[in-house]
Amino acid sequence: MRAEEIRELTDEEIDARIAELAEERFRLRIRGATQTLEDPLRLRSLRKDVARLKTILRQRQLAATPTRAAR
Repeated sequence: MRAEEIRELTDEEIDARIAELAEERFRLRIRGATQTLEDPLRLRSLRKDVARLKTILRQRQLAATPTRAAR
């Protein structure tokens, strides 16, 4: 998932996507412990996608909150 695609989503859609990817990652980790995965690099891409989603969500939160003036 590319950053441009993520920025087009709403906050609720990003939260839902994070939950979906976390669930998929969990299932793959369990399956990987019991059998061989056909695409073991999928775990890495899921982890990076979740990080990308959370980063953009955090950027939005920081942009929405006013900053305190330096004293």
